[in-house]
Order: sequence, then structure tokens, then C-alpha cells
Amino acid sequence: MDRFEQAGAVFTKLCRIMARLRAPGGCPWDREQTPTSLKPYIIEEAYETIDAIDSGNTASWCEELGDLLLQVVFQAELAQEDAKFDIAAVVDGIADKLLRRHPHVFGDNKAKDADGALQRWEAVKAKERPKDKGVLAGVPRNLPALLRATRTGEKAGAAGFDWSNASEVATKVNEEWAELQQALTLNDKNAVTDEFGDLLFTMVNLSRRLGVDAETALQQATNKFQSRFEHMEQELRQQGRSPRDAKLEELEKLWQQAKKAVKKN
Repeated sequence: MDRFEQAGAVFTKLCRIMARLRAPGGCPWDREQTPTSLKPYIIEEAYETIDAIDSGNTASWCEELGDLLLQVVFQAELAQEDAKFDIAAVVDGIADKLLRRHPHVFGDNKAKDADGALQRWEAVKAKERPKDKGVLAGVPRNLPALLRATRTGEKAGAAGFDWSNASEVATKVNEEWAELQQALTLNDKNAVTDEFGDLLFTMVNLSRRLGVDAETALQQATNKFQSRFEHMEQELRQQGRSPRDAKLEELEKLWQQAKKAVKKN
């Protein structure tokens, strides 16, 4: 049995277990669930999978992928019970989509690099899109704001609406920063919110043009801040104090010490 046959066998096992849990005499909790009640778990499992990838723990990575896969199987089982579709349709659908959108692999339309492959993917996707749907229609509005901004910029860029290079985006960042400062001088909260949003959106597009993942960069910056702040807290805790007990000048001094300590570690 090769690895694909083995995967098919254990996947069938998972699907049978899920069907048994939903059947009469199965698990009361599983039998009470609906597609809507399971939505939070899809999001939760996706984020836990990301955490596992970042942790570098192989066992955790494998386990969380299984939890995420379970949500797909669970949703498909619910759909099958209502005679809408089943897990076979889900798997067959994505397999066909991969074949269609990779003509540079499964056809004669070859791609020289990743950008070329992405262009071919988007070209096929555009042909499949209903004529009354725009380029950005495929970006879910419920995505986290940072990810939605990234995907929106990617889609618009693939359609030809983009800056030529990162320098042009950097210039736009400066323009948005100046507009934010002007809104601040007017003390107009609505204008400040609007301009701050424009600045953030442009920064996300700058990260895209620089080849930097905005989500990863912000996570790393937040992790760095947390490590330094916790080091500062620890120093104060040894003195029986907290950050609230220290003056700003002392906190700044401790912060600089924390930067050096964390960098060294």
C-alpha cells in the first residue's frame, strides 16, 4: 500500500467515525451541532494550526491539522444529511479546481516562476467567475482586517491596478502620513479614523511590494514588544513593584535595558 492508498484508507475511517457520531445513539453533543454552531470552531482550529506551525513542534502541527480537517469532514457530513453534498463532492471539487488552475503543470501553458504561476491561476479564476462578480468579490469581508487588506491588494494588483515598485508605495505612505497629521490638527475624530485607515492600508500594500508578510511582521513585532515588557516587569517585580509604581523616566531606562537583554538572549 503506497502513501496515497494509506491516506485514503484512514480518511475513510475518519468519515465513518464522524457518521457514527452523528447517527442515532451517537454522541449527544455532535448530534446537536449545526453548520452555524460549528463556525467558531473552524476559525479557532485554523488559528491553533498556525500557532502549531510557528511553534516548530511537529507533533502539535500534525495534531492541529487533524483537528482542522475534522471541521471539514463534520461540515460535509451535515450537508450530506440534508442531501446538499457530501465529502466526496468536497474532495473532488478541490481536486478538479487544482487541475484547472494549474495549466502550467497539467497543461502546456508553462510558467517560468511563481509570479507567472499566480498570473495563470488568476486568469483561469477570472474565466470561472460569474460575469456580474468583480475581482474583489472573492475576498471574504469577515477576514481579519490585516489579512483582508493584503488579499485585496493582491487581487487588485493581479488585475493590473498596482504601484510599479515599492518606492512608489513608500511615497504614498508619506502622503497618507501627512494627511493623518492634518486631520489631527483639525481635531476631527472621523477624519483621523479615516486617514489612519488609509495609512494602514497603504502600509499593508508596501509590505506586499517588499515581499514581506504583514501578518508575520506584526506578530514578530508584537512578540518582541511582549518579551521586552515582560523583562521590564520582572525587574520591577524583584523590587516589589509594578510598572504603575514607576515614573515614565524609570520605565524608559528599564525598557532600554530590556531591549539589550532580550536581544542578547
